[in-house]
Amino acid sequence: MSDPMRIRAQVQGSGAVVRVLMSHEMETGQRKDAAGKVIPAWNITEVVCALNGKPVMTAQWGTAIAKNPFTQFTVKGAKAGDKITISWVDNRGEKRVDEAVIA
Repeated sequence: MSDPMRIRAQVQGSGAVVRVLMSHEMETGQRKDAAGKVIPAWNITEVVCALNGKPVMTAQWGTAIAKNPFTQFTVKGAKAGDKITISWVDNRGEKRVDEAVIA
């Protein structure tokens, strides 16, 4: 399994700003290795954010996302002490779920 995501969530105005750094190689399937063989595609395909267990954001990703992707978004109505859960699934079926408490 991959390394844990780094999640930072802070109250700002009437919601919270969530910043997430994910650890993933994110291969496009277009590069070649030293022997000239194509490196198979390996990328995150779906990211879901939940606030206290209720989904608030879903993103469908493809091969154009960089290695170790960073994303930032705002969740309206979130307050200090609420729990943010971020999960992703990649095209190989691997999954990762991590949580953070809003500060």
